[in-house]
Amino acid sequence: MHKNEYLAKSNGETIIEHTQNLLDNLSILRSFYKDDLFVEEEILWNALFDVCRCHDLGKMGPKFQKKLHGPYDPSEIPHGVLSTAFIATKEWKNVYGKNLTIAMVHAIAYHHERKLEQFAQTDLKNEIELLKREIENFDFAALKLSQRNGVKAVSGRYFDLDDGRLLEEDNPEAFRYFVLLKGLLNRLDYAASGYYKVELANDFLSDSMAGLLKDWQKGNIGSNWNELQRYMLNHQEENVVVIAQTGMGKTEAGLLWLGNRKGFFTLPLKSAINAIYQRIITSIVKENQQTRVGMLHSDTYAHYLKGVEGHSFDWEVEEYFQRTKGLSMPLTICTLDQLFDFVFKYAGSEMKIATLSYSKVIIDEIQMYSSDLLSYLILGLRTIQSYGGKFAVLTATLPSFLLELMRKQGIEFTQPDHPFVDDSFVRHSLSICQEPINIKQIKEQYKENKILVICNTVRKAVEIFDQLSEHFGQDVHLLHSRFIKKDRAKKETAIFQMGQRTSSESGIWVTTQIVEASLDIDFDLLFTELSDLNGLFQRMGRCYRKRALSMSAYPNCYVYTGGDGVCSGVGPIIDPFIFELSKQALCQLGNGVLTESEKAELIGENYTSKKLKDSAYYENIVQNIAYMDALYDFEFEKKEVQQIFRNIQNITSIPKCVYEENHLIIEENKGILAKKINSKMTDSEKKELKRAKTNARTVLASYSVDLPLRELNEKQLERQMLNKYETLNILSCDYDERRGVQLKKYKEKDELTEVEIEDNFF
Repeated sequence: MHKNEYLAKSNGETIIEHTQNLLDNLSILRSFYKDDLFVEEEILWNALFDVCRCHDLGKMGPKFQKKLHGPYDPSEIPHGVLSTAFIATKEWKNVYGKNLTIAMVHAIAYHHERKLEQFAQTDLKNEIELLKREIENFDFAALKLSQRNGVKAVSGRYFDLDDGRLLEEDNPEAFRYFVLLKGLLNRLDYAASGYYKVELANDFLSDSMAGLLKDWQKGNIGSNWNELQRYMLNHQEENVVVIAQTGMGKTEAGLLWLGNRKGFFTLPLKSAINAIYQRIITSIVKENQQTRVGMLHSDTYAHYLKGVEGHSFDWEVEEYFQRTKGLSMPLTICTLDQLFDFVFKYAGSEMKIATLSYSKVIIDEIQMYSSDLLSYLILGLRTIQSYGGKFAVLTATLPSFLLELMRKQGIEFTQPDHPFVDDSFVRHSLSICQEPINIKQIKEQYKENKILVICNTVRKAVEIFDQLSEHFGQDVHLLHSRFIKKDRAKKETAIFQMGQRTSSESGIWVTTQIVEASLDIDFDLLFTELSDLNGLFQRMGRCYRKRALSMSAYPNCYVYTGGDGVCSGVGPIIDPFIFELSKQALCQLGNGVLTESEKAELIGENYTSKKLKDSAYYENIVQNIAYMDALYDFEFEKKEVQQIFRNIQNITSIPKCVYEENHLIIEENKGILAKKINSKMTDSEKKELKRAKTNARTVLASYSVDLPLRELNEKQLERQMLNKYETLNILSCDYDERRGVQLKKYKEKDELTEVEIEDNFF
């Protein structure tokens, strides 16, 4: 074999070509973020350079080279481990010191996640003997490497297969270096393999925000940033926690704080992410959006496809999606699970921690998160701070116990001396209804206006919808989590359109909590079950969002407390202790006007550690933090983490009647997923099939719905194998576009209870 012909990829790319591509990406990373990354430890840039040069040298092993065009040999030592044989550890130790050298060696050995328990140090030494025959044919000079010392197993002081992975408890300093080096190596490697740039410059956002202000001033020459937005602009270099009422411009405030830095904007709901993303790319970042702004949640690809079909943007969806998944976008709007799952310390999580070490993270609507997600968030903010990243928490309401828990974890942040609220005009007047939610007052109040009804559970929402439909027919609409994605997307668009101030439409929308956060809608009247004070104030933000309430319109928010009992969802979804606390606070408050300051005071007075210490909600947060802190490094695998993090106890399926109505298109896309990539295909054909399979999954997903496992009986499911790895579930149930899924009941001893468990990201 001649020099330079050792392959790194099956497409014919050599080890040297791939490594040089990776080093080019390292230059990009350093040029953009040299002032934000490794600021006090510049030697790490040189360490990362050396790690990059050596990371794939083990691919010249004969077993790897044969595997590229033949069968896999299970006795093959992973190439990352073999690459350690090329390291001049004595030279590295002299330059970098022992701990950094340990981190560099481990970053190379484990840069791909492979189970190494089956291999022993003696296996590594045997395979290194095979490598010795190859090194004369490799052009080390092309990578500015010297191989005068040959290849040999590194000293056990730096790496030993029999000792296993480097753990934080064994060597905290080396582990921290390892996380940064391995995480960035992964980013660089994925970008080089995917042929996209590891980072794209944020050199536009400050100008885009200035442009937004000019647009406002065209309509009102006196327009300027408000007090909240000026505060965020003046504290760009600090971690901040800010309370600001709904409609105050928190999105703009967050973007002003971000400035021209790499950033992630997290929101609790996919529908909210879609709305904010759409708003940013149409009103703020108006050019080159596909290289500037991304969105990341479980339906990103489908949304990107829809965006291209619905607009004149000339976007290459596949490349855009890969850049977004690879965390390469300057600004990414995402769900918490796409970013903060690193708190589980799974192998591969280093990539996110390393990226966040030079990024800024905006956390919007923190009050929407469940107790388990809040514990992950607190630990995530602690990690981000420890690695050098920055965060801003922007929220309409903030329980004081959360601030106490953050401080206990050593999280440092700046807070303004007051919440940003505007009491100059009244937005909400309450009517406290000491009874279960019903349609009596809704019937009386509907006069071709816009009414929003929010229930705590899907079951209750459907019940109210059915009752109202008997009186008002097609004027009544329903939105909850049990519609197929295709129908739900239409409904989300419809409620958004009706909820605009400029819309002349009228009607009644019955919904669940999926409309609580960050949806810019404005209804005339709200009828809602009580969940807790936090949730209530979020729901009130969907009514009279940015307008003053005249006395003739009092009251505009009707809150049903359940009377002598409780509202739906209390117990399985809503903490009973917090529900009762909220109910008592409301009853003491009574009917009448509720100002923004009073809302903040109610949260501050009632959501303290002292008052909540006996609640399951508070106890879950405290116990979860303790449990997560006790986890061993690499104890979990990524797939397990995704299930735990999102509290996924759901199954994705297509209702049988939907399957039958769309049989031809579903079968066509099933056929695409059954196709296999084979060695006779060209690279272009392989790429096209991968694209077709991604599209096919998107099409099938559009007909599917996620349902709680505990509400299903195995007899209701028909499982169809699509290929070796994927299954399509067909669900025997009733379904229609107006009401969604209605499950059939089975009379058996173990009939499941009617408890509703939601995916944490609805």
